[in-house]
Amino acid sequence: MASTVNPPRGMRDFLPAEKAQRERVLGVIRGSYRAHGFDEIETPVMEDSSRLHAGLGGDNEKLAFAVMKRGLTAEKLQAASDALDLADLGMRFDLTVPLARFYATHRAELPKVFRSIQMAPVWRAERPQKGRYRQFVQCDIDIMGEAGPSAEIELITATAATLDALGVQGCTIRVNDRRLLTSSLSILGFPAKEHEAVLITVDKLDKLGADGVIAELRERAFPDTPVAALAEFLRRPAPDTRPQFSADAIRAALPAGVTEEVILELAAIGHAVEAGRGDSGSLIEFDPWLVRGMGYYTGAIFEVAHPALGYSLGGGGRYDGMIGRFLGSDVPAVGFSLGFERLVDLVELGAATDDDQVALVYDADVEAATLVRLQAALIKDGKRVRLEARPKKLPQLLDQLRDAGFTSFATVRAENVSIDSLEFKPLGG
Repeated sequence: MASTVNPPRGMRDFLPAEKAQRERVLGVIRGSYRAHGFDEIETPVMEDSSRLHAGLGGDNEKLAFAVMKRGLTAEKLQAASDALDLADLGMRFDLTVPLARFYATHRAELPKVFRSIQMAPVWRAERPQKGRYRQFVQCDIDIMGEAGPSAEIELITATAATLDALGVQGCTIRVNDRRLLTSSLSILGFPAKEHEAVLITVDKLDKLGADGVIAELRERAFPDTPVAALAEFLRRPAPDTRPQFSADAIRAALPAGVTEEVILELAAIGHAVEAGRGDSGSLIEFDPWLVRGMGYYTGAIFEVAHPALGYSLGGGGRYDGMIGRFLGSDVPAVGFSLGFERLVDLVELGAATDDDQVALVYDADVEAATLVRLQAALIKDGKRVRLEARPKKLPQLLDQLRDAGFTSFATVRAENVSIDSLEFKPLGG
């Protein structure tokens, strides 16, 4: 019985046309990020195991692929009390933890406010399903060293512009603040020690609905009084229209008495982003129960929603406490990540239309030295050149070349061995 030749579950091969499309989309994202003043960096695919399991990555830490230590003996295997005792490295499960380590390592070489781009694969031991893989690409922009809301404004603006550049229609960037969430829970009567546990269930509001969230909170034996208060609040009549992103609209969507300073800060972020978009149209909205599952968020949080999808296209937020875990002193930081694998399926950039992609279709009696010389001359002239032996069924080859993005071809025979003798013909659409 033949052995399987498929890639590991949750990981994929990409054919040339797929790879080319992915690179075109990555190119648009990279260009948009750079246009907004961000600089690209690169970090290793592996980090120290202790760093990846330092409590910074939330539930994603449980999905990290561990890399076993070299030279393990039978005695060491038997003596291990935990699987992680056998690992000294691990594959990165996101780009934020490596970025925090990177900044701590290179802080003296970086500007006071550092704007980074990371576009790279990450690995998680997920249960593979549509839109969720074990190896996938993230596209992150982060700002470190800026404590004020201008960092959030820059990130949301750059992300919105990138979605526009990709032609992705109908997206909404939902915005909230972790401080508003905890303030709301306190007002409703939940003690501070229960906030994180309550938010785990509240985060399921989109899937379970208000009744489902309340039922789960009661099943988990949270105090009845605050649960009843939350139930009453969640079941209020919804507004007929989407409210503007203003202080009054934010205030009206929350329990009375929430932290006013945060409301005004969030409203200022919304106002600046909307003003910057001008005629491009509104893209952001306030979501009072947006949670974002990562426990390291300390302030504003955001998530990209699309009406055709049941999951987000990306998200992020402020994580002021993370870098301090490596550096010993806190550094303000905020980031926004686009989920490339989900995004690329929505983008229709079309195939490359480079007029300088040509094919030389040669007869069997043409010398290899001649082909190499012709190819080198065309490449020097700025062209991309492919050599193809002339098959019995030429139209089939021409179709393949056209599908691969080549725009013209020339036939090379033994008697026409100079560039001037080549007659290039277009590959029809």
